[in-house]
Amino acid sequence: MMGLTPNDLIVLALCIPLFTAAGIFLADKNPNVREGITLVGSVLLFITIVALTPHILDGERPNLKLIEILPGLEISFTVEPLGMIFALVAATLWPINSLYSIGYMRTNNERKQTRFYIFFAIALSSVMAIAFAGNLLTLFIFYEVLTLSTYPLVTHAGTEKARNAGRVYLGILISTSIGLLLPAIIWVWYAAGTTDFKAGGILTGQISGPLLTLLAALFIFGIGKAAVMPTHRWLPAAMVAPTPVSALLHAVAVVKAGVFSVVKVVAYIFGLDLLATAPGIEWLLYIACFTVVAASIVALQQDNLKKRLAYSTISQLSYVVMGAMILAPLSLIGAALHIAVHAFGKITLFFAAGSIYTASKKTNVSQLNGIGRRMPWTMTAFSIGALSMIALPPAAGFLSKWYLLLGASQQQQYIAMAVIVMSTLLNAAYFVPVIYAAFLKTEDPVQERDHKEAPLPMVVALTMTAAATLLLFLFPGLALELAKAVGVPV
Repeated sequence: MMGLTPNDLIVLALCIPLFTAAGIFLADKNPNVREGITLVGSVLLFITIVALTPHILDGERPNLKLIEILPGLEISFTVEPLGMIFALVAATLWPINSLYSIGYMRTNNERKQTRFYIFFAIALSSVMAIAFAGNLLTLFIFYEVLTLSTYPLVTHAGTEKARNAGRVYLGILISTSIGLLLPAIIWVWYAAGTTDFKAGGILTGQISGPLLTLLAALFIFGIGKAAVMPTHRWLPAAMVAPTPVSALLHAVAVVKAGVFSVVKVVAYIFGLDLLATAPGIEWLLYIACFTVVAASIVALQQDNLKKRLAYSTISQLSYVVMGAMILAPLSLIGAALHIAVHAFGKITLFFAAGSIYTASKKTNVSQLNGIGRRMPWTMTAFSIGALSMIALPPAAGFLSKWYLLLGASQQQQYIAMAVIVMSTLLNAAYFVPVIYAAFLKTEDPVQERDHKEAPLPMVVALTMTAAATLLLFLFPGLALELAKAVGVPV
C-alpha cells in the first residue's frame, strides 16, 4: 500500500469491513461470490493492518479526528501499541475464521448464511474502531455497536433457546455499559475535561482517595465484556451460537474488546502510579483472582465441550484483568501479550470443537474416547491450544503467564502468584483428560456414524491457528515489542 499515509490506513481499516458487508449483501443469491467477497475483504484488512504496523513500531501515533461533539468530547482515532496488538490479532484471525466458516456453515446447512457474514463483517469494523479509539467516548460508541452487531450472531439459530441466550447476552452487556461504564466516562470527562487516552493517564491531581477506587470499580464491572464475575453469565449463555460465532466471541472480537478496554483504561486513563495510591484497590485484583480460580473449577465440572471452553475463557480473561490490576510494568506487558496468545490458542480449541461436531455430531467430553485416531489433525491442534492455555512450552501461553508472574513478584503480590500457579494446575486438570481420552483410550464400541476429519477448509483453518500458537512462542518479537511499548510515553 505504497503512498498511503497512516491516517489513510486507519480509514481503510474502518471501512474495508463495511464495504465487505455491503458486497456480501449484494451477493446474497450467489454463495460462491458471497464467500469470495468475505475472504477478499478479510485479506485486504489484514494487509492494511500489517502496512500500519511499522509506523507504530517507529514511534508514530497517527491521529484522526472526525467530529467534536462538545469541548473535550470528540470522536477520534489514535493508533498506539496496545490497539495495534488488538487490531493485528483481529485482522489475522478474520480470514482464517472466514475460511473455517465456509466449511462449517455449508456442511451443517446453517440458515441465513448471508446475514451471518454481514454481521460478522460489521463486528470486525467495530473491533477496528475500538482498537484505534482515541478516547473513551469513541471506545464506548463502538463498544455498543459491537454488542448490537453480534446479537444477531448469538441468536443465529432462531430457536427459543437462542433467543433466551440473546436476551441474557444483550441484557448483561447493555446494562453494565449503560449503568456503570457510561457514568464512569462522564465522571472522567467532568474531572479531567477530556476523555483522551494518554500514556501515564489523565487523572493525576483530579481524583484521589476512595473516589479513585470507586471509579476504577465502575470501569472494571462496567466493561462487562471482560466477564469478571458476577458479570460473566452472558458468555456461557452465548455458546448456543454456531462455532464460528463462538470463536468470534472468545478469540477475535467481543471478549478481547472487554479486556483490551480494561488494560487501556488502566494504562491510559488512570496510569499505574496513580492507581497504586487508591485505598483498597487490591480488592479489584482479588476479584479477578477469584474469577480465574472459580471459573476454572466450574470448567472442570462441564461435560459439554463448548461450555468447558467457555468457562476456560472466563478464567483466562481475568488473567488480563489481573495483570492490569497488579499495577506493575511487567504484569502490564503480560496482560497485553495474553490478549494475543489467548486469542490464537482459544480459537484453535473452538475450531476443534466445531470440527468434532461437524464430523461426528459429538458435543460432550465423555464422547471423545479414541476420536484422536479418527481426527488426528483436529485433536493435535486441540492439544496445542490446550498446551497454550496451560502455559506449557512450546505454546505461546507460556510467555504471557511468565510476564504475569514476574510482575506479581515485582509487586510482591503473592496471592496473584499463587493464583497463577493454582489455575495452571486446574487448566491441566480439565484439558489433559480430553487429550488423554482422544488419543489413548479405546473408542466406544457403538458409533452413531462413521467419520473422519471435518471438511478441508475447517482442518486447514485450525491447523493454521495451531501453527500460529507455536510460532508466537518461537518468534515473539513483534508482539513483545508492542507489549513493552504499552503505556510508555512517546
